[in-house]
Amino acid sequence: MQRETRKPQMPDASPEEITYDRIMAHSDTLPPTANPAQEHDSLASARQRLIVALDVPAAPAAIELVRRLEGTCAWFKVGLELFVAAGPSILEPILARGHSVFLDLKFHDIPNTVAGAVRSAAHMGARMMTVHASGGPAMLAAARAALDGVTNPPELLAVTMLTSMDTEQMSAVGFDRAPSEEVELLAAMALNAGMRGFVCSPQEVAAVRALAGPAATLVVPGIRPAGAEAGDQKRIATPSDTLRLGASYLVVGRPITQAPDPAAAAAAILNEMATAL
Repeated sequence: MQRETRKPQMPDASPEEITYDRIMAHSDTLPPTANPAQEHDSLASARQRLIVALDVPAAPAAIELVRRLEGTCAWFKVGLELFVAAGPSILEPILARGHSVFLDLKFHDIPNTVAGAVRSAAHMGARMMTVHASGGPAMLAAARAALDGVTNPPELLAVTMLTSMDTEQMSAVGFDRAPSEEVELLAAMALNAGMRGFVCSPQEVAAVRALAGPAATLVVPGIRPAGAEAGDQKRIATPSDTLRLGASYLVVGRPITQAPDPAAAAAAILNEMATAL
């Protein structure tokens, strides 16, 4: 029997008109202002919301990037490429410098295996980690239960659809829904399974925010400053637009890590983010 998934009630306004301030009364959110003290607070808030993706093939390159971004960025993402190359020990020097780590391994397996992986990863010191929503409600529930009793557990995020997926890619693997419809279906299912954190593209963030509510954590990759190359990302948006639509955190990789001056590139993105806070 097919599971019935509730369709979220979307606001009457278009996604472009659904701003973060209207959806979520966040303590960090500040209106644009010419006051220097408030501008400083907006930049500080932006710094706590930008996650730099350390998608590099070796630990020395990752640590060099962290060093070059010292004082500019507070969050770093460790994903599959770096984790497989360097192992769990790569988290130690990042954490030792006082930074926060987003461990993005996207666990997707049978419930018992994912529960074991989450339980092991929970003690590495990361503040957020990911599982695939498409693993289903039993897998998500097992992942959540694996954190019971863990002191200061990381926040568990359900990945909806990868930002590299568009309608053509989804059709190739047998999905007959548009990416936005699939994301909403997976987010609603994950909510029913007890998840309160999500990863989605900028194009779905307003819908997921409306569905999940103001307390949910939305981490959004596929961020490209104006003029930046899209690369293999399909569903993208600018940093300021994504924050206004309801994102909690933005994940940015190549526009920063492949820039001639990563710190300057990050500072430019932080300045753009601050205009939306």
